[in-house]
Amino acid sequence: MKVRVATAQYPITQHSSFDAWANHVHEWVAEATSQDAQLLVFPEYGAMELTSILPANLQSSLQGQVIELSNLQEKFIDVWTTAAQQNHVTIVAPSLPIIVNGRPVNRAMVFSQKGYVGYQDKFFMTRFENEEWGISSGEKVLTVFEAAWGKFGIQICYDVEFPIGSQLLASEGAQLIVAPSCTETIRGATRVHIGARARALENQIYTAVAQTVGNALWSPAVDINYGYAAFYSTPDKNLPEEGIISMGETQKPTWHYQSLDFDLLEQVRADGQVFNFRDQQGIATKLLYHKIDLKKVQV
Repeated sequence: MKVRVATAQYPITQHSSFDAWANHVHEWVAEATSQDAQLLVFPEYGAMELTSILPANLQSSLQGQVIELSNLQEKFIDVWTTAAQQNHVTIVAPSLPIIVNGRPVNRAMVFSQKGYVGYQDKFFMTRFENEEWGISSGEKVLTVFEAAWGKFGIQICYDVEFPIGSQLLASEGAQLIVAPSCTETIRGATRVHIGARARALENQIYTAVAQTVGNALWSPAVDINYGYAAFYSTPDKNLPEEGIISMGETQKPTWHYQSLDFDLLEQVRADGQVFNFRDQQGIATKLLYHKIDLKKVQV
């Protein structure tokens, strides 16, 4: 099976109204689908551009804006549902900080022709999220999204720098891990991309990174952004020698496209130069299951 994926190098843009933001969303989605993309991946905290339509006092309040964004959640879901259904694609929408059971979490929602099909919360929080923004670790549930072309999971930014989530998702059939990310420095972006490359190697899967780009100095949360999109694989038979499939141009607002062939992964797992995926299954994986729940969602 094959899938054509579009990962966004996404600028945090100011908007005059919610409707203006919705039109912006539809334009980005239409651009990707015009290039035959089947899965669209937006970056972490790309939805923070919605704070530009809030009053100035809330735009400057890290805690206040999370409450207001939570209040916009239903309208947010409606816009992305329409975009996915009208364009017949699956979309990992830009993550949104929302209040869940009294706690703010970082949530990436997934949409398809069926509508809003599920989400993935971020597990590991950066120091900024913990110490300044007050964003909490989400519920410890990992979701494998099952599409007609294959299965994928989500590891948001810092999460992809740790093996545990990707290992469990791959063990449950995920052939692709997408990493929506928001980083402000070359070092931060590099940590995410190194993590994505490592996860592709360990699990003999594909990984795809989408990142925010450019500056939004009006926003105290996502004012400075550095990033680029990329696709990675394990470096093995019939796959790139360095495991780098393709990388976008840094700091350029655009889509980055790649067609991925899942049959190549099966060939490597069955007869590769090494058996990373097979060799890490067993006791280590089983010991993790009592701490993290897994579910599967058809998209």
